[in-house]
Amino acid sequence: MDPVQFVFGVHFHQPVGNFDHVFAEHLRDVYRPLVERLTEQRFLPFALHVSGPLLEWLEAHDAAYLDLIGGLAADGHVELLLAGFYEPVLASLTRQDRLEQIGWMRAAIQRRFGVEATGLWLTERVWEPDLAADLADAGVRYLLVDDRHFLVSGFERDRLHAPFLTESGGKRVALFPIDERLRYLIPFRPPAEISAYLRELRNAGRPLAVFVDDGEKFGGWPGTKDWVYTRGWLAQFCDAIAALVAAGEVRLTTPGAALREVASAGLAYLPTASYREMETWALPARAVARLGALERDLGEERVAGPDGAFVRGGHWRNFLVKYPEANRMHKKMLALSALCRERGDPPAARRAIGRAQCNDAYWHGVFGGLYLPHLRAAIWRHLALAEGELRRGEAIVVEQLDLDGDGAEELWIHSGVFSALVSPRRGGVIEEYTVFEQCINYADVLTRRREPYHEPPSGQSGHVEAAHAADGTPSIHDLEHAVRLQRLPPIDPCDRALFVDRVLAGNVTLDGYTAGAFDSVASWSRVVFHASLEQPAHAVEVVLHPVPGMSPAGLVEKRIRFDQAGELTVRYRWDPAAFPPDAFFCPEISVSPEVELDLTPATDVWRFPVATVSRSERGFEETVQGHSYTPRWPIRAGEARLTVRVRRSA
Repeated sequence: MDPVQFVFGVHFHQPVGNFDHVFAEHLRDVYRPLVERLTEQRFLPFALHVSGPLLEWLEAHDAAYLDLIGGLAADGHVELLLAGFYEPVLASLTRQDRLEQIGWMRAAIQRRFGVEATGLWLTERVWEPDLAADLADAGVRYLLVDDRHFLVSGFERDRLHAPFLTESGGKRVALFPIDERLRYLIPFRPPAEISAYLRELRNAGRPLAVFVDDGEKFGGWPGTKDWVYTRGWLAQFCDAIAALVAAGEVRLTTPGAALREVASAGLAYLPTASYREMETWALPARAVARLGALERDLGEERVAGPDGAFVRGGHWRNFLVKYPEANRMHKKMLALSALCRERGDPPAARRAIGRAQCNDAYWHGVFGGLYLPHLRAAIWRHLALAEGELRRGEAIVVEQLDLDGDGAEELWIHSGVFSALVSPRRGGVIEEYTVFEQCINYADVLTRRREPYHEPPSGQSGHVEAAHAADGTPSIHDLEHAVRLQRLPPIDPCDRALFVDRVLAGNVTLDGYTAGAFDSVASWSRVVFHASLEQPAHAVEVVLHPVPGMSPAGLVEKRIRFDQAGELTVRYRWDPAAFPPDAFFCPEISVSPEVELDLTPATDVWRFPVATVSRSERGFEETVQGHSYTPRWPIRAGEARLTVRVRRSA
């Protein structure tokens, strides 16, 4: 009986904008020890993907480590994998940007390691059928996806131990199914269980077993450093596989070699898909609860069985609906990418846009992702670098277009100094206010929302199964169900932005306002405004009035003025008789870094940090997303003016 061919691979990645110390800690705890110990124990060959942001950091900080990888690659002991260089979700990009990102990675591997890569690590395994043609055009021969992608198409699990072929427009690539069972066994279960599973596959005549997954689970995830290295899991795993190899039961191989040696299992057309957890995270909070209830009704045995794949969540793109902040970054990136192409693709702007395509800040699951302000700030920083380069020296221009793709037009106001987005559909709020000199979007503040993990689903115990932890270590997918909040965090009554306008009763307190536990006398956050433009010298004013017949009444006019230097002033006129005499007119300004406000007439300002409670691999974290400023003008004033002053570079 032939041995089962075993593909073992890891994907190393740190996002654009992550802290320097995080890169260094993962190099110390994961990337270096894993490669060194696999090499020392002759656990060869294996597949490896090093993402572009990590590769750039390593080139600047530890070239010797890259030399180690290069030597292994030159000797055929490591097969290096492609991806988009800055680790974008390829499905989120235009065709030209996909090809460019892969081309950057191919060139970097050739330059740094001297080898030609033809296989691809599909970021977050987000698959869409039209990717096949673009990947083929990019020179990709094969890619790795989850076996779940096949199961949701009706394939039987026992067929998923060989490469398949797919095509789009007649352009073909090979697909390797990653074995989900191996993904949950390695490195969380004792090596004897992994050996038993590989032996089971061989005895069943399966020619191939594929494991390729995040390298960070080998020392970067909570508890794994001690388990993998100190308690000896990795050494025991290498010994166990070596014993299977010596017995002729297993042969280590690479995807490229397996593609040559293992017969194709045939043709496969896969639907839009990702891994199981991602499809759940992409759902709205209420839908996550409904999916959980459905799974409980079906029962664990049914869900874990062959029909379980048909019970699935949403698709990665749904994060752009679930989180408008992610959508604004994404649509701004697409718009600037198109503008860059139109203007001849200046290299600095093109690279900045490429960095802004890094996936991590666009979604949220068990890791912080979108909830990490420094990752979002990095996306906006690179978008600002690109736009500042592309618009250098320009006068103020106003474009009326549906930039965010929601069916309503916004006003995109920009010059060589700043870029802003005004939404008449949302009461004339400012959804983006980027100053190129600072490379900051001052409106980058995440709204406090209810997340499904804030409340435990009924029927869930809320702790890791003791039996599982006794002879293994819990994965982050176990841990994400293990910790629950004692009380619900506050949520916002509407999406945050600059100049969300309300009238508040005199008895609303700062504590209640901070907690989102208040009722407005009037709010214009969901009121459609009519917008017109006035253009005095070296400035532009957006003049906004509520569309007639839209309630509430009382706000007469809102004027937003941007001057050539990007200074922002808003003036209001309202009818005091439309509101209770003890009320206050209260526009809320949510900003990422702190700013200075000039108020006319002078009045008091409520201030508080906007903090979210989100889940990460370390548990629940309270994160300050920005700052809320709310001037409180007595309603009798009838008018007010507010200027936002950002802190300029020295």
